[in-house]
Amino acid sequence: MKVFVAGATGVLGRRAVPLLLKAGHDVTAVARTDERAASLKAVGATPDRLDPFDPEIAKHAVNGHDVVCNLATHIPSPGRMARPSAWAENDRVRRDLSRILVDAALAGGCTRFVQESIAFLYADHGDRWIDEDAPIDPLANLVSATVAEGNAVRVTESGAVGVTLRFCAFYGPDSDNTRLMIKLARRRIAAGAGADGFWSSITTDDAASAVVAALSAPAGVYNVGDDEPVTRRTFFAALAGALGTRPPFIPPAGVAKLGGPGAAVLVRSQRISNRRFADATGWTPSYPSVHQGWPAVVAMTSP
Repeated sequence: MKVFVAGATGVLGRRAVPLLLKAGHDVTAVARTDERAASLKAVGATPDRLDPFDPEIAKHAVNGHDVVCNLATHIPSPGRMARPSAWAENDRVRRDLSRILVDAALAGGCTRFVQESIAFLYADHGDRWIDEDAPIDPLANLVSATVAEGNAVRVTESGAVGVTLRFCAFYGPDSDNTRLMIKLARRRIAAGAGADGFWSSITTDDAASAVVAALSAPAGVYNVGDDEPVTRRTFFAALAGALGTRPPFIPPAGVAKLGGPGAAVLVRSQRISNRRFADATGWTPSYPSVHQGWPAVVAMTSP
């Protein structure tokens, strides 16, 4: 299939593009700079130096493709996440770009649209499993993700296939958040609070393979995480074990209040099930839990 990828040079996109090519797809990938265009061309993709926020340009670029994958995000750096203003560009990407790309996909006769979203939308469910039918409770900096999901629904309503992937927390060797987490863990500080709450996660490599699997999924919303969500206590203990250090101190959940309303999501307990996506596509993560994932990620992460 001919696949158009927005967000092709991000943490997720730069892994998904080679996997899509390996699966035999013809990939056009958005590149905003010459350097990024060269890196995409080197792996076999066709780079497109376009402004995806221009509706007419987007329609022209998407025309003739079978699938559009919107993997674009603009997550602020860890040091700026507590500031509401830091999420403005990410909100613009979620709201405006998703709408523009869906309009382009519909105009161009695309048969499938894959939208990246986040599992942090779910309310706190304690130790209960969370499937896609569970209620969501998006905080201010997450509302735009529901807008993007709504745009994917428009694709399905048109008669094509709209697929939304609600990813659990990413961790990978070239992620700024992961590097910070490792740096703090070496100092026995946990980048989180509330030891007994469940923290569902997924390596960036497994997230990328899920994007490829989504090309065969029926329309709908799917959770994408590892097989065995763990508590934050276990999550950070697994990281410490991979680093060869003692487990870090995990502050009580109440500490998150100091980070403002948006930080509340960091202490929610979310034990998220990937079963619906696995059953629909046959996808399975290479790293079933952090007990396998953290050693691999730490080994690939530069000191």
